[in-house]
Amino acid sequence: MSAKERIILGIDPGTSILGYGIIQVVGKKMTLVALGVVRLDKIDDHHLKLQKIFERVIELIDGFHPDELAIEAPFFGKNVQSMLKLGRAQGVAIAAALSRQLPVMEYAPRKIKQSITGNGAASKEQVAAMLQSILKIPAADMPEKLDATDGLAAAVCHYYQSSNPLTDGKSYSGWSSFL
Repeated sequence: MSAKERIILGIDPGTSILGYGIIQVVGKKMTLVALGVVRLDKIDDHHLKLQKIFERVIELIDGFHPDELAIEAPFFGKNVQSMLKLGRAQGVAIAAALSRQLPVMEYAPRKIKQSITGNGAASKEQVAAMLQSILKIPAADMPEKLDATDGLAAAVCHYYQSSNPLTDGKSYSGWSSFL
């Protein structure tokens, strides 16, 4: 792999559905590699959901060999229990990446939307439509679940931010920096 070629795995963590998108960047050209979701809504035990997230993120890393992980940070909502569960899901995905020595960048949802659409308050549908245009994804290949395009948006946001020296994402390069 040349210095100007890299693969970025983007994740939208969730406890019902985890979305992911993988892009390859060669020079300044981005191409879609994979896009999908991990369904967790049929698993009742929260700990088993976390185990599934860890295992599936490891499978994605081992299967696609990304150079970096971009992940959406949990947003601050009104439901503290939901926030706690989402934070755990994000933490498990980060732990999976770190266990494979994969650098992790974290982005706020507004930052991701701003990066993709120019509007930090854009809807999931607007983000998906913009990604479809940017990456020239045929309509038939667009996923039913917008969690997948949210994961893809994290990867594309990271590409844009890492191309800009004035980035403000949080970076973890190993366990010690994460802790």
